[in-house]
Amino acid sequence: MRLTLMPPFLSSLLRSLAPAFLACALILAATPSQAATAAEQFSQAHKDFYSLAKDSKRAKLRHEWDKVGDSFAEILKKNPKSGVAPKSLFYLGRVQEELGDRSGNDKDYAKALDFYSQFVKRYPRHDWADDCLYRSAELRINRLDQAAQGRADLETLLKRHPKGDQAAKARKLLAQTPEPKAAPAPKAQAPAPVKPAPRPAPVQAAAEPETPTHESPAGIKGRPAGSGRAVLGEVRYTSSDDYTRVILDVSGEVKYRYQLLPPAPEVNRPHRLYVDLAETTVGKGVPPQVKVSDGILRNIRSGQKDPDTTRVVIDFQELQDYKVFPLSDPYRLVIDVYASVKEEKPARAALAPEPEDEPAPTPSKKARKGSPIKPLKLKGSKSMANNLIEQLGLTIDTIMIDPGHGGRDGGASANGLREKDVNLQFAKILGRKLKDQGFNVLYTRTTDIFIPLEKRTAMANARKADIFISVHCNANTDSRVSGLETYTLNLARTEDAVRVAARENAVDAKRISDLQFILTDLMLNSKMKESTDLAKGVQREVVKSVRANWNLRDHGVREAPFYVLMGAKMPAVLVELGYVTNKAEASRLKSDYYLKYLADGIVEGVLAYKHQIERYAMRDF
Repeated sequence: MRLTLMPPFLSSLLRSLAPAFLACALILAATPSQAATAAEQFSQAHKDFYSLAKDSKRAKLRHEWDKVGDSFAEILKKNPKSGVAPKSLFYLGRVQEELGDRSGNDKDYAKALDFYSQFVKRYPRHDWADDCLYRSAELRINRLDQAAQGRADLETLLKRHPKGDQAAKARKLLAQTPEPKAAPAPKAQAPAPVKPAPRPAPVQAAAEPETPTHESPAGIKGRPAGSGRAVLGEVRYTSSDDYTRVILDVSGEVKYRYQLLPPAPEVNRPHRLYVDLAETTVGKGVPPQVKVSDGILRNIRSGQKDPDTTRVVIDFQELQDYKVFPLSDPYRLVIDVYASVKEEKPARAALAPEPEDEPAPTPSKKARKGSPIKPLKLKGSKSMANNLIEQLGLTIDTIMIDPGHGGRDGGASANGLREKDVNLQFAKILGRKLKDQGFNVLYTRTTDIFIPLEKRTAMANARKADIFISVHCNANTDSRVSGLETYTLNLARTEDAVRVAARENAVDAKRISDLQFILTDLMLNSKMKESTDLAKGVQREVVKSVRANWNLRDHGVREAPFYVLMGAKMPAVLVELGYVTNKAEASRLKSDYYLKYLADGIVEGVLAYKHQIERYAMRDF
């Protein structure tokens, strides 16, 4: 067989044009088949939904439903104008309804109502709008004891879709649902007893609720003597352009309910979330209104809804998702709000809504070119592929280090060591080593100050860190216990994990079991697999680094419900460097020489994780 060689000039020309051809191919591949891809994705998610519903074993697991819900949410997010977008929104409601049927928790039903309400608002003429109204009515009447609102949904259905396929069923259900009796006296109009937290208020089909009073009623200032009421002492927030965390500090544990109201463009009302705190009054220092305007929130208003109830109202500029959950000792209510990530991120600026204990550190401007990681061999252009990886956010650039404890919270103390001091000293050593590798490094604290646990994760989210590393020292009543362990966020699976989580959360061990429902609800936004991958690399490399000179017990990677990791939007781990209660290990933790070996291991673990995700992202080039 005769081979014909390509002329050198032609070969050189083709090589020079290869990046342009690859870019064009990417563009052409993305546009024509986008609708078909969305339809295919919906078809697969639809199959997964009904397959799960029929699998009695898997259907009992919340995370299985969350995975199906994630699929529909992703379709809706990436293809908001496609033909399957309304159907995806409908099935987001169906997922929550199925969860409610299995959990028996009204919160799942309330979320289903949220999705059905959004559907009716966005797609009032869609063929499935009457299905949403009927399903809403069924939930209200048969599950949530809201006959009046259920009847309102049915009447709306019959008015808008008198000949629709749900009309006959709607007439039958309406006839079977008695009209609510009129209240005979003012006492009958008192607010219904608030159910135990974290049950949210049912989503109402009617207009927005009463606007909270901006001034407390006469005589209610702070905590009335002998009233037994709690006090809303402060409203705090930390924010960025796509994430905001609002904290409601309350003087004691309270029952609460919340409700999301859909936007009303005709009266220029945005999405609105209100939270009612039972048996609570507004503290003297809480302003009636705080203007935010961070791209997500417009303002936060606090006031006395009635003598026994404090209402906090949050007006949104943009909303994609939200989570509400309580933390204990001290009691506070956390509200995480997520907006869609902007394609072009604005410059990261230090926001000042919440007083900082110290100035926010300025990210290093050092270029990622300084990283010692060897470039991966690609089939296409290396420079173009690397640029694409950077633009898609598929790499690690910024790392936030969280030195645990600080200020009035000293952490564990033994053998002449205070945990907060070791954590801070180690964080600075680790930060310098990560900067030497070209990473931007941020800290939750660089001095001996107190920062609430929930604020630390919020700082990482607001400043768009790619990795969050919280460093701590361990302690045990048995002074013989020693070793290193790395944690990710999840339910505690061992007594040791419960003990460590209780100590780091500063709560009683009995409280840890109460976090199960909260964690299940938060997992949708957490990077569980990524965090586990990072933790495995960190644990492996630290053990390898230290064992070069010392004996070290490897406790491996563990899971526990740490407050400081809750709500993290990036891979997040908590590293227990060693036991201050073990004399030999405490002696080593006093030495910068030993801490540098620990830091070297963490750096190698981070680099290994970075290499792993970049290799995965670029494998098809």
